[in-house]
Amino acid sequence: MTQAAAHPLQVEHGGMAACPACAVMPSAQALAEAAKPLHARLMLSLPTAHCAACISAVEGAVLAADGVISARVNLTLKRLSVEAEPQVTASDMIAVLRGVGYEAHELDAGLLNTTETDRQGRDLLMRLGVAFFSMMNVMLLSVAVWSGAEAATRDMFHWISAMIAIPTVVFAGQPFFKSAWAALRVGRLGMDVPISLALVLASAISLYETTQSGVHAYFDAAVMLCFFLLLGRYLDHRTRAVARSAAEELAALEVPRARVLVDGTEVERAISEIAVGDLVRVRPGGRMPVDGVITEGASEIDRSLLTGESLPVFAGLGMAVSAGEVNLTGPLTLRVTATGADSSLHRMADLVAVAESARSKYTTLAERAASWYSPLVHLLSFAAFGFWMWRTGGDFRHAVNISAAVLIITCPCALGLAVPAVVTSASGKLFRKGLLIKDGTALERLAQVDVVVFDKTGTLTLGTPEPTNLADHSPQVLGVVAALAAGSSHPLARALATIATPARVEDLREVAGYGIEARHMGQVVRLGRAEWVGTQAVDVTATYLSLDGVVHVFTFADHIRPGAEAAIAALKAQGKAIKLISGDTTGPVADLALRLGIADWTAGALPAEKLALVRGLTEAGHFVLMVGDGLNDTAALSAAHVSISPATALDAARTASDIVLLGQNMAPIGDAARIARQAKRRILENFGLSAAYNIVAVPIALLGFATPLAAALAMSLSSITVSLNSLRLK
Repeated sequence: MTQAAAHPLQVEHGGMAACPACAVMPSAQALAEAAKPLHARLMLSLPTAHCAACISAVEGAVLAADGVISARVNLTLKRLSVEAEPQVTASDMIAVLRGVGYEAHELDAGLLNTTETDRQGRDLLMRLGVAFFSMMNVMLLSVAVWSGAEAATRDMFHWISAMIAIPTVVFAGQPFFKSAWAALRVGRLGMDVPISLALVLASAISLYETTQSGVHAYFDAAVMLCFFLLLGRYLDHRTRAVARSAAEELAALEVPRARVLVDGTEVERAISEIAVGDLVRVRPGGRMPVDGVITEGASEIDRSLLTGESLPVFAGLGMAVSAGEVNLTGPLTLRVTATGADSSLHRMADLVAVAESARSKYTTLAERAASWYSPLVHLLSFAAFGFWMWRTGGDFRHAVNISAAVLIITCPCALGLAVPAVVTSASGKLFRKGLLIKDGTALERLAQVDVVVFDKTGTLTLGTPEPTNLADHSPQVLGVVAALAAGSSHPLARALATIATPARVEDLREVAGYGIEARHMGQVVRLGRAEWVGTQAVDVTATYLSLDGVVHVFTFADHIRPGAEAAIAALKAQGKAIKLISGDTTGPVADLALRLGIADWTAGALPAEKLALVRGLTEAGHFVLMVGDGLNDTAALSAAHVSISPATALDAARTASDIVLLGQNMAPIGDAARIARQAKRRILENFGLSAAYNIVAVPIALLGFATPLAAALAMSLSSITVSLNSLRLK
């Protein structure tokens, strides 16, 4: 079985055919030569990193250390990758990071999982629940005070509130206290410093007022602050928690063991024990464990994961194959040319990891706003304290109350909710349309997109061939084809196996790499490759039947994914440029581009060429949305400004993407781009509301007209306003 225009094989090293994946990277020998000046490659976890300031602080400190060549923080995964001289160890880097206030742990790439991320989410949710429960109870107690309770009764309610609120603030506020303390130890200000100061001052002043039988206590303000801040932190965490490393998923495709021929006998060995030049046997249905050249056997190879070709290709003597490809029909013997870290699959995983790290440099609007907001908050609070100490002739109690009110009223709760609240609202709307948002910054990035790059097979199409010319053939021919096709698992055969009632055939057998052969009414009939049945191939996806000395051609086209036309029309209407790039051959790609109205298309593209296209567009100043589904798309998906994969995509592609299309219909992709722009407008509106609130409220607090409790109520009102504005997306 075949398609007529096979993917042209490149030739290198004395005429040996090289697979497309092998052309992505230099040879194993070249890599070994380049690797002689060894560098230490270290990976560390950064559990306390959470904003753009963390990226610059960590990378700056590490790059300043002796022997460090490069350092890059992946904020989504909270990891630091370091390349350094051989004498530099993970312990050295951990000490450097500890010196600038960051906790760090060495990572074993083979043991990476999401357990730590899930534990952090459960911890935040638990603290959020405690804060909510305490807030409700303290507010109930405060009602009695507001209603006119005096003297001993008022003091009793204040003490009960203190017994609830202070343990709650100590427990639920730990995420803010730890981060603030780490920053202060190294002389750095972050968003969590004013947050922690507001919580501590509100609690401390309230406790002092209670011991002095004061009229006002602000335990409800402290607990309310804690609840809203934890809510923003948890929403932000949930948008990040789903993301995992696509490079890990790619590594999972590597076969851990292989069958090596030793003196003609098959011996099972670990991949790490296999050397270049060994002979490896791959049985039908097995995945290639190494890169190699076929020395014995013939078969068909499914390399759709690596190249995007929709149909299997013939594999014979002298042909190069790559780790990760699937052997379909016949046993093969390979002479190993690369294994382990030198294999094409492993090198592709490296491409993805680098692309992911580059994209993680993107910072949200909230993070950029926070870079100037935190110093301003402290300046205003300290200025208020100093002024009122001077104005009142040293009344410390009065000055501290006003300073605390300023800190509370300017507490960045609304700013912290501005983005997560919109993302949560928009994510819910898109989920109902069939799109799952995995990354918290995806909507902001999607709103900037001006170029959309589509893969073909499995993305714009369903990857299932459909016969297009059955009406041209007689019932007798269709019956023979159905009988022969039933004897193969080839994609084209499966498409033909149910087209008619099978004719009676005998001696049915599959010839590996060529097709199916049988006897019908005493004559040999064949279904398969053009040259095998004695004819010339046509320039479309096709298979050929030889019957009674006549060759019958069956042509195929892939199913267009539902909603593809609508999605492309919607994106064009929004002014976005559309490009199609595929590893498939020219005929099918050109046909699909014509059917969907895409003028800019590329066929026969290797994974590195897809990555190069995305990088080239990015370097030219464009914001690229990549939509793909295969292993050959993962590097491009990771390098794009934002990316989408269908739910039917390979695990690695889904993991590398920011958004997953849950159903078959592609129409929601057009909706996603529109909703992303709406979400960005809501975020900017939230920032505007927060700014307007501060313009009005801060002067009131500075002039001494707002108690800490009034400040907390005003702050809560601003947070509720931001949340309600975010809900307008629904």
